[in-house]
Amino acid sequence: MKNVVDIHDIGMKYQSLDGEIIALEHISFSVLDGEFLSIVGPSGCGKSTLLSIISGLLPATTGEVLVNGEKVSGASRQIGYMLQKDQLFEWRTIFQNVLLGLEIQKGLTPEAKEYALSLLNTYGLYEFRNSYPSQLSGGMRQRAALIRTLVTDPKILLLDEAFSALDYQTRLAVNDDIYAIIKQENKTAILVTHDIAESISMSDRVVVLSKRPGSVKKICKIELSGEKRTPLLSREAPEFRGYFQSIWKELDVHV
Repeated sequence: MKNVVDIHDIGMKYQSLDGEIIALEHISFSVLDGEFLSIVGPSGCGKSTLLSIISGLLPATTGEVLVNGEKVSGASRQIGYMLQKDQLFEWRTIFQNVLLGLEIQKGLTPEAKEYALSLLNTYGLYEFRNSYPSQLSGGMRQRAALIRTLVTDPKILLLDEAFSALDYQTRLAVNDDIYAIIKQENKTAILVTHDIAESISMSDRVVVLSKRPGSVKKICKIELSGEKRTPLLSREAPEFRGYFQSIWKELDVHV
């Protein structure tokens, strides 16, 4: 498989009232086509900053990010970004919310609307298309937010603590839902999370960052036994505990 994201020697500095702060330094790794990769690290190590740099929303101080061989120099239609909160507008129906990205990109064609309806149907939200966000459960709202991102047909999905606002039981179920959708749609995904178990259960590889200034301490390839790979079943794999302890040891501090 080819690399779809290449991150070369990324560094990030910014000014504060206390002077210059180095957030990230010498970050380098690649992401394969169709891979699900997670980034974990101590609080304040620059995980979300790195995701913003990959998305093109924030310019790095040093280094570069390539997406399909092209340097990222601003927001890219190849990249979809899903945040911690679903950011659904309460005054718009679910269908209207799903179409928002297309409206912004001026791509609201009849074909695009049909594609949006097909995604809603495939992933169990078609009958709620005329409902409002307040009428949906937390997990359904996250599904709607993901469909809103998918309908613009990005090649890469960035998920920034996308499940942390949910209660634990809902979060486990949504992990399975979102993972299945991403694999079904054959998307490449990068997840930032503070939850080690979540990173192992969903990922092909886990990038472990050091405390600030964030740098890559270790990249763990996750290989779990079992006939079927889902986040929930992954937690039952015999190798799971070993990966958890290995990553925890690398972090040194609570995440």
